[in-house]
Amino acid sequence: MTHHATPLSTHAVAITGAADGIGWATAQLFAARGWRVALLDMDGPKASERAQALGQHHMGLLCDVTNADQVSGAMAQVVAQLGRLDALVNNAGIGDQTTPTLQQNVDAFDRVLSVHLRGAFLMTQAALAHMQTQGRDAKGNRGAIVNIGSIASTGGIPGRNAYSAAKAGILGMTRALATEWARQGIRVNVVAPGYVATTLVTNLAEKGAINAPAIAQRTPLGRMAEPAEIAESIFFLASPAASYITGATLAVDGGWSVLGAPDTALGDIEHA
Repeated sequence: MTHHATPLSTHAVAITGAADGIGWATAQLFAARGWRVALLDMDGPKASERAQALGQHHMGLLCDVTNADQVSGAMAQVVAQLGRLDALVNNAGIGDQTTPTLQQNVDAFDRVLSVHLRGAFLMTQAALAHMQTQGRDAKGNRGAIVNIGSIASTGGIPGRNAYSAAKAGILGMTRALATEWARQGIRVNVVAPGYVATTLVTNLAEKGAINAPAIAQRTPLGRMAEPAEIAESIFFLASPAASYITGATLAVDGGWSVLGAPDTALGDIEHA
C-alpha cells in the first residue's frame, strides 16, 4: 500500500492493535495524511518497528488494552511525546471460540469481552481525560474516538457468542459516550466492517478455514474489503470532515448488513 505523504500536521492519533491488519493500514493512512501516529500493540517490538517504518514523527508502544496500568502509562507517554491527542482508534481485538456453544469455555468468553469492550473502555477513559483539557477547533470539537464494530454488532453469526456480544456492546457504549461527551466537543463513532482481506483472513481462506467464495457471493459488492478501505472510513470519522457526526455507526461491509433476500437474488459476480 503506497500513499503520497502530505506535510506533517499538528494532529495526533493513537491506534490500538496497530501492528497488523486494519490497525496497520489505518496507521499508514493517518501518517500519509500528515498525522503523527502512536501505534499501540500487544507486540511492543513490532509496534516500534512499524512506527520506525512510518518515520521519525511516529511512536510504537507495548500496550495490553485490558491492563489499566499499561493503558494509563501508554497514554501518558503518547501525550508527552506527541503533545496532544486528536483521535483515538479502538481497533484492538481477538477472534472468538470456533466451537459450538456447549463446548465453549467461559474464560475464553470473558477474554473476548475483555479485549474488545474493557479495552475500548479503558483506552477511551484515558483519552477523554486528556482530550477534555484541549482547546476547541473552529467547529467546537476537541477530539474524536472511533470504535470498531462488525457485521456481528447487528447480525447473528452462529456460535460467535462472545464476539457478537462484544461487538454489539461496542455500539451501546459508543452511543452512551457520544451523548455524554458531545457538549465537551468530543465525538464518538463506530466503523462496522464486514469481512476484510487481512493477511490473517487470507491465510485462513487458503487453509480452507474460511469459505472466501461463499463470503463474496453473500456480499452484495461481491468481494471482501481491503484493509485500506476500512482505514479510509476510520480516517473520515476521526477527521474534521466528520465534524457534525457523533454516535453514528458507519457500515463498511459491501452491503452485507442490508441484504434482506437470499444471495441468489443478487445475480452473478461480474469480474472485471
